[in-house]
Amino acid sequence: MADPRIAEFLRNRRSRVTPAQAGLPDGLTRRRVPGLRREEVAQLAGVSVDYYTRLEQGRGKHVSDAVLDAIATVLRLSHVERQHLWNLARPRATAGPPPARAVPPGVRRMLELMPDAPALVLGRRMRVLAWNPAAQAVFDVESMRELGYNAARHAFLAPRAAELHVNREEVAAAICAQLRLESGRHPDDPDLAALIGELAIRSGTFRRLWAANDVRQKDSGTTVVAHPVVGRLEFGYETLALPGAGDQYLTAYTYPAGSATAQRLQLLLSWTSEPAPVGTA
Repeated sequence: MADPRIAEFLRNRRSRVTPAQAGLPDGLTRRRVPGLRREEVAQLAGVSVDYYTRLEQGRGKHVSDAVLDAIATVLRLSHVERQHLWNLARPRATAGPPPARAVPPGVRRMLELMPDAPALVLGRRMRVLAWNPAAQAVFDVESMRELGYNAARHAFLAPRAAELHVNREEVAAAICAQLRLESGRHPDDPDLAALIGELAIRSGTFRRLWAANDVRQKDSGTTVVAHPVVGRLEFGYETLALPGAGDQYLTAYTYPAGSATAQRLQLLLSWTSEPAPVGTA
């Protein structure tokens, strides 16, 4: 059966590459499609037009590494986009969603030892599994309970999320691109497919961003929070995969020492009368 995801991805990516970027003359005739034509991608990748067409239609079988690498080079794909293309061209069969995994005790202890930096552990489908008191103070993670502690649902469906994140469009786009990447890694995960379907039905913003077909590993970036009590908080964040924890990631939010964010966060945390435990979903 043809996989529509690879068709959507390849069409989207060749529409973004101009003939000039690919080293081709623009020509004098009007182009009916933006970007490169199928035959141009095939020519530049060194394959037949029929072969590339079958691949773009999701009907390619046993595609070699060399062909995938050539197409990725022609389409100017990033490292993450290349991996996504590999996942789509060679979907891995799975036995359904993995069993829920507890956050390892050592990781929980790490959260406890990070009192001044908001930090969370996320699992597959962007479910928040654990968080430290600083993350609770900044993001009010407990308010996600009704949405299944799911960061994607919160970003697109919770009214408070639009008020909390000043750079809400950037945050939403990064989450959408991460879900797109996960969908390629886990094509047979019914819970992930249901989440994506739910967001597509309930959020116009999600539908718009999903149509862009962007894929991205949400491993670092910045976010700006409009906290209702202490005001503007500007964070950088880093996301690290947790070895042996099964699709779990630790995201920590940082800020320069002595900055306005540092001062406001310390004020916010000082209002906690006694140490709070690490939260878990």
